[in-house]
Amino acid sequence: MKMMKNNIRIANMPNILSFSRIIIAFIMFIVIPLGYLKTSLILFLIATATDWFDGWCARKFNQVSQLGRNLDTFADKVIVCGTFIYLLAFPELLKITFPFSGSFNWGLAYWMVVLIVLRELLITMLRSLVEGSGGDFSAKWIGKWKMALQCVAIPACFVYLILLKSSNFAALLLPVKIILAGSLWITILLTVWSGVVYVRAASLLLGKSND
Repeated sequence: MKMMKNNIRIANMPNILSFSRIIIAFIMFIVIPLGYLKTSLILFLIATATDWFDGWCARKFNQVSQLGRNLDTFADKVIVCGTFIYLLAFPELLKITFPFSGSFNWGLAYWMVVLIVLRELLITMLRSLVEGSGGDFSAKWIGKWKMALQCVAIPACFVYLILLKSSNFAALLLPVKIILAGSLWITILLTVWSGVVYVRAASLLLGKSND
């Protein structure tokens, strides 16, 4: 079996878990358009669990590697960006309003998804430039908080859609709608903020490498 330069096996548990998250993502992209929302929710929660577990395994068993970091980040981007794109197909998520705000949409919007995807593409480009010059561009706390909020907003979207089709849990609709709107807008704020933080960090690292 091939070995990496730092003597960490490529086919280790963290990398296998990250790769499994990519497979889960593509299964989700098949079942979401078919309307299997509960299945999609369960798959996303499983993917979120593997995201936490592969990081824990990498630290616990000293299997942290550049390949693992990049694969983990790629898997996160695939499942988060892809899921947000597929959720745009549900008009119920594009017209979430509250009595105090009139017709203002507190739900998902096309510009939000474009902003999220552009941010991820920008950070991927910066990571490639920094690590290509020998720098360390590991995830920062602001990026981890952004990911955590996304992992609240996306399940909230699924739960909201599920509740809309059921009359048994009507009382839960408003609390879920509040959680959905709050987590979504905080996610957008953290998306912008973290983007600025990463751009600044990349500028400093690239500036040092050119000295």
